[in-house]
Amino acid sequence: MRRFIRNLRHNCSGVAMLEFAFSLPIILLMGLGGTELAHMAIARERVDQIAMLVADNAARVRDTIDENDVNDIMTGAKLVGQSIDFGAHGRIILSNVQNNPSNTGQWIRWQRCAGAKNISSSYGAVNDGWQDTSLQAGVGPSGNKVTAATGTIVMFVEVVYDYQPIVPVNYFGARTFTATQAFNVRDRTPASSTTSTGAVDPAPPSDIKNQSNLTTAQKSDCSLYSA
Repeated sequence: MRRFIRNLRHNCSGVAMLEFAFSLPIILLMGLGGTELAHMAIARERVDQIAMLVADNAARVRDTIDENDVNDIMTGAKLVGQSIDFGAHGRIILSNVQNNPSNTGQWIRWQRCAGAKNISSSYGAVNDGWQDTSLQAGVGPSGNKVTAATGTIVMFVEVVYDYQPIVPVNYFGARTFTATQAFNVRDRTPASSTTSTGAVDPAPPSDIKNQSNLTTAQKSDCSLYSA
């Protein structure tokens, strides 16, 4: 027995295995943490891409913009975010921004949305600024507000996404990514906002058309929340 114990004490054949067992948790933590960090960076980039894609494509539609055009734009944007499951955990809010009828500030004439996240815009709702100066400074985050020049339209986009980790443990805590983007409309001009008598129309002809007579459920309406 003494001889066996002495031989066991000097036996180093299992040292490598023990060292590997002790270091494995650290290796796993570093590996999974690096993977999660890379995935988070990709998600952040996707959110920025979605905001730019929607604003740019909406601004490129010439002459008039239709509900079908908006649906196509939203579908393409959600496809860009498919790898991060954006449709189920994100929200796109597209706002038509222009000068109000009295030319005293900005006016959110219409909004369209997509994505299952139940959230409203942080910067205004439909008809905000129509007959007051509440949006005189513009639309958007403080220090980076957007304004439309007289006779022009700006497509302003807000994107919000609840980050979804790829490992069971969220190393970096719950995170919500946001992005805003704006593009001047190339050719479309604001529709008339006065009646035939010259009075300001509280419900003027909308800049957005519905030539296919889509129902609310078929539009990218902001009252709907679906992936």
